[in-house]
Amino acid sequence: MRRTASPTSLLLFGAGVFLLVLAPLLAWYVAPHAKRTPIDVDTTTVFTGTGSYFDTSEVKTVHGKRITVTRQVRGDVADSEKSGNAVWDVSTSIDTDATLPAADTRDSLQWTLERWVTDRATNEPVHCCDESPVFDGEAYLKFPFDVEKRSYRWWDATLGGVVQLRYSGVKKVQGYQGLRFTGSVPATMTGVRQVPGRLVGMDRTPQVLAEEWYANSAIELVVDRRTGRILLAAIGPRKTLRAPGSGKDAVVLLESARLAFTPETQRQQVELASGDSRRLAVLGSTAPVGAAALGAVLALVGAALVARGRRPTPDRTNAHLMTSPSVR
Repeated sequence: MRRTASPTSLLLFGAGVFLLVLAPLLAWYVAPHAKRTPIDVDTTTVFTGTGSYFDTSEVKTVHGKRITVTRQVRGDVADSEKSGNAVWDVSTSIDTDATLPAADTRDSLQWTLERWVTDRATNEPVHCCDESPVFDGEAYLKFPFDVEKRSYRWWDATLGGVVQLRYSGVKKVQGYQGLRFTGSVPATMTGVRQVPGRLVGMDRTPQVLAEEWYANSAIELVVDRRTGRILLAAIGPRKTLRAPGSGKDAVVLLESARLAFTPETQRQQVELASGDSRRLAVLGSTAPVGAAALGAVLALVGAALVARGRRPTPDRTNAHLMTSPSVR
């Protein structure tokens, strides 16, 4: 008797083999390619806090005022696709209650426009595409994918240099857990600015090149481990002017013990991070493991059916001999 495999057994076996091949493809090819910095971003984050700033209308530093920092990040899709990198234009404005809402960012207390270019896979800086300023470090607007529990070099645009942020445990933001990194910047001279001499205690000199100094007492970043998205950012900036060669601050331009993401910005960041993290988890672990497990089951069942459950068919040669008359 000859036997032939049933279509069902072959179908199960084929589906199992397909899933077994698909599983490593998802884990080793699809998932790594999904871990790429997006280029079509358009997000706004807002920091608020209370502090001091130099009021040009009163020509003095005022204290106990609300300060708002608004950062808008827009991806340049055309340049990103052309270069293969993530090209982001970053507008940052610092405002007081008197300048909010600002119809023109140039009316703000301070406004900067920067252009950041990073490798989409590693988050390392790439020096092309009219990048400004030329920057360094491993992290700035985001951290690399799969954040590790170690120190990171974070680029501080005000300092114009990198700051070592140390891993400081875990922290929940809006109920969502991230990795916490902290650091600080000691008082550092960052440049010079021409101002009236009397502003820095040099009354007999009409104009002087005053020294600009910057410090940051408390940098805190809480980061989503899988995506590298920043869930919470808080800083303690202090910007001052000093007379040339002086070791003392003469004027406080900006100071706050803590400027941090607003609750609304935190919720927005958590929603984006959790959604992206779930998708990466599915591609990197859930789907490959599920495909491998189901594939193994289907392949085993199909193979068993092929081996044991074939439908028997009569052998035509033997059947002919059995029904032929006897030959004497």
